[in-house]
Amino acid sequence: MSVLPLVFTSGWASGINAYAVVLLLGVLGATGLTDEVPEALQRPDVLIAAGLLFLCEAVADKIPYVDSVWDSVHTVIRPVGGAVVAALLAGQSGSLPELAAGAVGGSTALLSHAVKAGTRMAVNTSPEPFSNIVLSTAEDLGVAGLVALALFHPVAAASVAAALLVLGLATVGFLVHRIRRFRRRRAQRRAEKRLGAQAVRPPSG
Repeated sequence: MSVLPLVFTSGWASGINAYAVVLLLGVLGATGLTDEVPEALQRPDVLIAAGLLFLCEAVADKIPYVDSVWDSVHTVIRPVGGAVVAALLAGQSGSLPELAAGAVGGSTALLSHAVKAGTRMAVNTSPEPFSNIVLSTAEDLGVAGLVALALFHPVAAASVAAALLVLGLATVGFLVHRIRRFRRRRAQRRAEKRLGAQAVRPPSG
């Protein structure tokens, strides 16, 4: 069976949280629950590093504006991680060239990362911090659920990941449009207030 659906889903998940993908795949492979995971992801040092970095992301991802800084740092890391995981999965399966798998995984990770980063920038305009916590928790659960599903029902998982990716891109586009319109209106109101203040100011001398 083609590994492409698994590659696509792992790419989407890597764009959201690459460390969670590596950790979850490694644990599922090391415990013998699946044979689809390459041994490179099951190594103890890889699992320990992924676990520690996942904990760091779990904290940073829930703090307003810190999450956006974290996302900026990971603009390269997540797509590269998605490409590497995809290439390893393709090498394990042998049904898809590793270079092609890396391209699919990396590009999908880049798109889902853009969705996540754009959504976080919009959410950070909210004055309360709870929306960041809720969104981050939902993303972590979504990544875990889809990666696990992809190992046993890859086509179904890839369909869900594709739908989430399209929905996410549309949502980010909508949010960006609304934020730009709000900023233009706020700038216009400020300009009108300055002009009004100058109009009522008594002449000097």
